[in-house]
Amino acid sequence: MEVDLFGNEIVKDVLLRDKFMEPPFSVLDTKGGGWQTRKRQWKKLGIESHLGREGVVVINNSFDGDKYGRKSMPEVSIFDPALCELIYNWYCPDGGTILDPFAGGSVRGIVANYLGYKYTGIDIRQEQIDSNREQSLKLLPVDKQPQYYVGDSNVVLTELIPMYDLVFSCPPYADLEVYSEMKEDLSTMEYNEFIKVYAEIIKKAVTKLKSGGYACFVVGDIRDKKGFYRDFISHTKQAFINAGAGLYNEAILLQPLGTAMLRAGKIFESGRKLTKVHENVLIFKKHEKDGFTVLHRGTDCNEMTAKWEDYYRGRL
Repeated sequence: MEVDLFGNEIVKDVLLRDKFMEPPFSVLDTKGGGWQTRKRQWKKLGIESHLGREGVVVINNSFDGDKYGRKSMPEVSIFDPALCELIYNWYCPDGGTILDPFAGGSVRGIVANYLGYKYTGIDIRQEQIDSNREQSLKLLPVDKQPQYYVGDSNVVLTELIPMYDLVFSCPPYADLEVYSEMKEDLSTMEYNEFIKVYAEIIKKAVTKLKSGGYACFVVGDIRDKKGFYRDFISHTKQAFINAGAGLYNEAILLQPLGTAMLRAGKIFESGRKLTKVHENVLIFKKHEKDGFTVLHRGTDCNEMTAKWEDYYRGRL
């Protein structure tokens, strides 16, 4: 025990960031130094989540882009590995199982299994899954590979037997990015049909979530061809609520400004539209019933902090 000159015990303040990796606030700032450091460390591992998405077509009129949206440049969106790490450690028990009904690139699976979780991802495109498996074999031991299924999540989820500790995904933003020409691909559907099928997939994913388990979707709103928001975030919330998972937390994910500073003036002058520099992190919790129950973490995360430090100093 450390004492001061007068013999009084010195009580050291523990920063929220030291205890929980990031402060558990309703705003998550990816621009911060700690966040950017973690992101760089993951990139050093060699994750190339853009591979397997070469045929994806970016539609630049449904978000902010030069007209409205999410990315102004004609590039495919890449998921943030630092966000994966944070959500897994906050909402999935050690060694727990993770279900991703819209797998996309390799990052969520590689980060999960690297940290000792067991990830299952579903994607409709064979070339995407082939690329994900190839990357995983390069970066992870053979016995620590993520599990991937090729197919329509609306079908595959019905056939899955296991129950999962966490559902975690970043769904397609309607037709913002068109991934294939397959009729089952959500990105090829008109918005009303998209929302209908999207809600069905969410319902089936929630049925595979253990009682009391969490689901996290990272989403952003999108605009229609006239420039009005479709309220995709509310549609996502309602789909989960209807499926038996209540909205538990919501956070704003602040993105680095990047080229937004260059684009904002033109976008605002041409149509009085604000340039988006955030996404929404929606956390749902499945209502607890008899049966499988998730063993949640306690509030003291010191043990987790030690584990993260081990990763950064030794393995990453």
